[in-house]
Amino acid sequence: MTMRSRCAWPALLIVCLALLAGRFGSHHPSVAPAAEPPADFKVAVGFLEKHCLHCHGEKTQKAGLALHTFRDEKNLLKQRKTWQSVLHMVRAGEMPPKGRPQPTADEQEAFQGSVAAAFARAEKNAKPDPGRVTIRRLNRSEYNNTIRDLVGVDFNPAEDFPSDDIGHGFDNIGDVLSLSPVLMERYLAAAESIMQRAVTPDPPKPPVRRQAARYLEPSGPNVPQDRFRPVGPKDRPLSVEYKLSNDGEYTIRSRVYGQPNGDDPVQAALMVDGKELKTFEIKATQEKGAQRLEFKVHLEPGARRIGIACINEKKDNAKQKLLVENLELEGPADTRPASHRRLLACDAAKPKREQTQEILQRFASKAYRRPTTPNEIERLVKLVEAVEARGGKWEAGVQLAMQAVLVSPKFLFRVELDDRPEAPEARPLDEFQLASRLSYFLWSTMPDEELLELAKKKQLTANLDAQVRRMLKDPKAGELVDNFAMQWLQLRRLQAQTPDARLFPNFNDQLRSAMLRETQLFFEEIVREDRSILTLLDADFTYLNEPLARHYGIADTLGNRQGQKPTKPGGKPIRGREFVRVSLQPGDRGGLLTQASILTVTSNPTRTSPVKRGRWVLEQILGTPPPPPPPDVPELAEEGKAASTGSLRQRMELHRANVACANCHARMDPLGFAFENFDAVGAWRARDGEFAIDSSGVLPDGRSFKGPGELKTILRDKKELFGRCLTEKMLTYALGRGVEYYDTPTINKVTAALEKHDYKFSTLVTEIVKSDPFRLRRGKGPAE
Repeated sequence: MTMRSRCAWPALLIVCLALLAGRFGSHHPSVAPAAEPPADFKVAVGFLEKHCLHCHGEKTQKAGLALHTFRDEKNLLKQRKTWQSVLHMVRAGEMPPKGRPQPTADEQEAFQGSVAAAFARAEKNAKPDPGRVTIRRLNRSEYNNTIRDLVGVDFNPAEDFPSDDIGHGFDNIGDVLSLSPVLMERYLAAAESIMQRAVTPDPPKPPVRRQAARYLEPSGPNVPQDRFRPVGPKDRPLSVEYKLSNDGEYTIRSRVYGQPNGDDPVQAALMVDGKELKTFEIKATQEKGAQRLEFKVHLEPGARRIGIACINEKKDNAKQKLLVENLELEGPADTRPASHRRLLACDAAKPKREQTQEILQRFASKAYRRPTTPNEIERLVKLVEAVEARGGKWEAGVQLAMQAVLVSPKFLFRVELDDRPEAPEARPLDEFQLASRLSYFLWSTMPDEELLELAKKKQLTANLDAQVRRMLKDPKAGELVDNFAMQWLQLRRLQAQTPDARLFPNFNDQLRSAMLRETQLFFEEIVREDRSILTLLDADFTYLNEPLARHYGIADTLGNRQGQKPTKPGGKPIRGREFVRVSLQPGDRGGLLTQASILTVTSNPTRTSPVKRGRWVLEQILGTPPPPPPPDVPELAEEGKAASTGSLRQRMELHRANVACANCHARMDPLGFAFENFDAVGAWRARDGEFAIDSSGVLPDGRSFKGPGELKTILRDKKELFGRCLTEKMLTYALGRGVEYYDTPTINKVTAALEKHDYKFSTLVTEIVKSDPFRLRRGKGPAE
């Protein structure tokens, strides 16, 4: 079974059952379900013999599918995914293929009822099975985020790690996250580098930054070049901006003297970011006896403007002058980084060994995502004492112990310890394991204090709804967009996409980045505003900057077209590289399917690919992927004589003349042709060379459409199928394993909840988090 089919197979059974219930739109008349579906599997066997074994029997096995071996329910249940696909094909009218005798409505109903009854009996009698998840190593993204939140050092320590393998479409699947010798070496090096940044056993002296007055702002050609620079009551303050990386106590200094106006002394003020900190009366009146001003202030990291001003009253006859030699900033007084102070914070009144225990217990408990044991802490304490015994500093010993934590399997892997590993019964995860699953699902990082505190009180399970809502509103939920949505939509491939520069001269890295950012911002709004997931298929808004708006031909924030009279006045022009929310007017743009990022990754370098675009819709939107292409089928000609014999549609019709290709292409090609008005980089076009674009199509169920707008309407009608596919994709990502047949009850429950709650995004996430596969575990079964 291919990995991409894992989304498809479980989805198909519920689709067919829904069809039988008349809930799925089609041009075919609905068939009312029988009150009591036949339980005898012989009905299904008879259907196979009459309609299927000609192509999928003992002698001929098209698409590698053999159905002649299924003679009873036992064999059926062993190949549940195959049978879910069979059910979907039959109900959708895709099988038997055209040219073969077609089953009557009664035959279809009896066949599907027989198979569905077998599945229903199996599920009714089966015990809940949450499945088993292979122990998962932190992938690169999870490692970076966890280091950031644990240590407080925000950089990219996993930059030179080997790429993570992909399984079932995602890079967080336990079965493929191996640990190679090379990666272990990188972990050791990264741990050392991280702790050297985070903890400084020998902090340097406070740095001093000094700027001569003639180089202070305001600058210009008329600035005096003397040692002391004059500034009067009416002049702007003299200042300089410094970028501070650490918070702490800083000292501001300046050397000055004044030129008073009679008995009225010069008044000066030291300033930060335009605010006066302290005023001084300047008693020195000559350069030789210049006065030293000094003030200590706590400053936060970031850009800070240090200044000095003459603050005498601004009278017309004011003649006072403050003469400034320089501005100086020293600090922070404590040069240890903020991470050092936070990680090594402890009760200084305690004995040194107890301080060590306090620090390491706090650090290791967060790193292991669970309470540590006394033995674990004792080993780390002894490591600190060993460093001290060799003459090293206590801080160096703590640094080394924390480094050891960062290369421990308990940190590098998401370990879910089990006291009954051989017991096959389903049972809840402990609260800390649940907190870890929840946090890595939504944030791709370790649990925060609130999650850990609820786990400690054994109250997390009871508060899952509230925690999901809180976490989805947190900025860290952006990781769900980057790590789930971008992989589900296959947009990580956009970085490697190379459209032909001769054919698409406007495509560049700036446009590539804008394409990706549009989709990220669009999906972020779905999450943040808790919109319906159906908005992903068709929406009346998007996010654009000037380069992408120009690419789309959109002039302003109300979606008016460039070069045309506005149909909606009042829109603001889209300028610069900053993205703005744009209201789209009714038409073909709107939703994921018409965003340039997806249109580009589903194209070839020199032309569009209706096959790739159609296949993408089947796999990522509907969850009904076609089988792999048969061997020895030639590629469609790109250029030359073969490519000049007609339009792309005409050439593909010739390609479909191959009987082995016809059935799958009948599913893929119409979906892809709907988007032919968008070129290989997502720009609108009316013609493909000398040929007019034909964006119409007919689906296997007989429904016809013209253009992407009408196709999106059809796809929205297939909301149950889309909801089921997205459920399976997100469940795969949340669990770190592929979806199996025993997950079907969970998927049914999630999709039912989506329908009940208007397909809200939060419903999808919450139902997955509260599902048995997410909350429960089991040991090895007899067969394992």
